[in-house]
Amino acid sequence: MRVGAAKAVAVDWARERMRHDPAVRGAFFSGSTVALPDQAVLAASSDVDVLLVRDEPGGKLGKFRHRGVLLEVTELTWADLGSADDVLGSWVYAPMFRTDTVIADPTGRLAAIRDRVAAGFTDPGWVRRRCAGVRRRVEDGLRRLDDTAPLHTQVTAWLFPTSLTALLPVVAARRDPTVRRRYVLARQVLAGHGLSDRYRELLGWLDGGGVSPARVREHLAGLGRTFDEAARVARTPFAFGADITPAARPVVVDGGAELVAAGAHREAMFWIVATYARCHTILAADAPAREVALRPEFEAAVADLGVASAADRRRRADEVLAALPGWWEVSRALGGWDVAG
Repeated sequence: MRVGAAKAVAVDWARERMRHDPAVRGAFFSGSTVALPDQAVLAASSDVDVLLVRDEPGGKLGKFRHRGVLLEVTELTWADLGSADDVLGSWVYAPMFRTDTVIADPTGRLAAIRDRVAAGFTDPGWVRRRCAGVRRRVEDGLRRLDDTAPLHTQVTAWLFPTSLTALLPVVAARRDPTVRRRYVLARQVLAGHGLSDRYRELLGWLDGGGVSPARVREHLAGLGRTFDEAARVARTPFAFGADITPAARPVVVDGGAELVAAGAHREAMFWIVATYARCHTILAADAPAREVALRPEFEAAVADLGVASAADRRRRADEVLAALPGWWEVSRALGGWDVAG
């Protein structure tokens, strides 16, 4: 299916939802389809992300199929979005409004945000602000590692801030950040600016040098087994719960396989280990005995990143924190702002 046709299905669903739920005050697209042309083919491992805006908090509706399209629908509030300038300075939300992603906007507030973001998105000052937000998330996360937490919690707390380093050049270059393909995007951005040699450091913070494609495929197979088990037993609500369901398997597991098939096996390890940790979070809550039984495969994947122990993770985190000032200068060059700091 073409992206345009898939988004048309999402538009129909969102407008129907708003007719039945007047508390929904607006809707817009997010995610990878924002940057894709309508004529592009929507990959089987991709969904269409829709955000619904409410006055009061709602909940994540999750991933589900509607007329043959896998939708992921999340609800947020106007307070979550903030003002137009808040959105423009956010590395999370600004890319969603750089083009016309608005589906429905009876109040006109989304259009005002869109117009402000479209006008200022490429301005170096705002690029700097968005990069500063990424840097803060890296620093705050890596400085708060808890060596006493369960393994899946420790790995998540180390892995995501570490991976955000890949988004520094992506955000600085005014590209749309993504989750699963963030390292691939960073490689493309750095190569496009003659900085391919710097990518080795970024990727090394993730995996310490990497493992073979065959070994990554083994980890992916193990993840598939753990994913299916976690999706089967999941009961406790988690923020990421929509990603660990049978409907999400093509995006989560098959999406990782696509990275490996494309030669990005080292990059795929971020997504594999992140998903492993999420699955074990669910299993620990809803099937503790199965969590223990399946843990060795998760531990093996973590070990292949070179961070089997809490001391290993803290050492790698310290390396990242020490190198961040240099990467800030890389970001400054890509983003074009004049004042260092």
